[in-house]
Amino acid sequence: MGGSARGMSAHMALAVVASMALAGCGTIGANSVTRDRTDYNDAVARSWKEQTLANIVKLRYADAPVFLDVSSLISQYQLEGVVNAAGTMYTGSPPTSNSVTLGAAGRYIDRPTVTYTPVQGEKFTRSLLRPIPPPALFQLVQAGYPIDLVFQLTVRAINQLYSRSSRPFMRREADPKFYAVLDALRRIQLSESVGFRVEKQGPDEAALLVFRRGASREIDQDILFVREALGIDPDATETRLTFGAVPRNNREIAMLSRSMFEILLELGGGIDVPSQHVDEGRTAPNMAASANASPRDAPLVRIRSGADRPGGAFAAFHYRDRWYWIDDRDYRSKAVFTFLMLLFSLAETGVTPQAPVITVPVN
Repeated sequence: MGGSARGMSAHMALAVVASMALAGCGTIGANSVTRDRTDYNDAVARSWKEQTLANIVKLRYADAPVFLDVSSLISQYQLEGVVNAAGTMYTGSPPTSNSVTLGAAGRYIDRPTVTYTPVQGEKFTRSLLRPIPPPALFQLVQAGYPIDLVFQLTVRAINQLYSRSSRPFMRREADPKFYAVLDALRRIQLSESVGFRVEKQGPDEAALLVFRRGASREIDQDILFVREALGIDPDATETRLTFGAVPRNNREIAMLSRSMFEILLELGGGIDVPSQHVDEGRTAPNMAASANASPRDAPLVRIRSGADRPGGAFAAFHYRDRWYWIDDRDYRSKAVFTFLMLLFSLAETGVTPQAPVITVPVN
C-alpha cells in the first residue's frame, strides 16, 4: 500500500469518528430538548385522540372502555466512539513491504422509558359517571365556547326541555322548543348580553345567570322567548343555576347535564357502523331520522367506517376488522372532538400519578 493510500485511509477513519462526535453534539444534551419535546408531544396527543376514538367505538359495540395515561417520559442517550491505529514499517535493501492497520468503532444508544398508568378505581368510575357541574359549563360559555354547542353536547334537559338522544336504549327526539332555545341563546351570547357569576349566599356558593337587555330589539325578543320557553319570571334580574330535572321556582334554571360516559355514548350513537354488523347483532342500528328532522340532529362528530385504512385521517382506530376514523377535512367534527378533550379535564376523569424518583445517568 502506498503512502498516499495509507494517509487517505487514516483520514477516512478519523472523519467517520469525527462525524459521529459531531452528530452526538447535535442530538444529545440541551439541543435535544426542542426535538424531543415536539416529538413526544405529538405522539402523546395522537395517542390521546386515538384512545378517545377507540373508547367511543367500543361503547357503541357494548365493549368496555379502557383508559391509559402516560404518566412519565424519560429519554436517555449514550454515544461512544473509539479509534485504533497501528502500523509496522521495515526498512532496508531491498525494501520490504509495509503494513498499516486502522480501526474505528462507534455506538449510539437511545433508551426512552415510557410509564403508563391505568385510569381505574372508584374515583375514576365516579368521575366518569358524575354529571358535569352546570357552573363549569357556563364557565366554558364565558370563555367563548358556543353556548349552543356546549349545551347540545353536554345537556340532557333544561327546565324540562329535553335534548335529542341517539344512544341505544335511551333514544328520543328533541323537544320542539329545545333547538329554538339553543339558537336564541347563541344570538344572545354573540351580542354579549348574557353573563355568569358565582357569589356567596350564606355558607354556600350560588351560580347566577344574568341577561342584559337593551342590546337591540331582536336580542330583547330572544331573551323574552328564552324566559318564556324555560318558564322563567320575565322580571327576574338574576336567575339561579342548579343541577336537577325540575326547577324549584320560576327564578331558577335546572339543568340535567350529562356525564362523560353519557357523552361518549351519545357520540357513539352516530357512528357510521357497517350494516353487516347490525344484521349480525354486533351493534345497534343508527337512529332513524324523523319526518321533521333538524340540521342539529346530524351527528356532532361524524365517525366513518371502512375496510381499508383511511388516508389523511384526523384520528383512526382499527376494530373488528374495520377502520373507524374522523376525516381531517371535516373541521366541525375535529373541533367538537377536540372540545371533548377539554371536557375530560372538567370531569376530572384522570388520576394524579405518583411519579417515581428516577436518576438518569449522563454518559
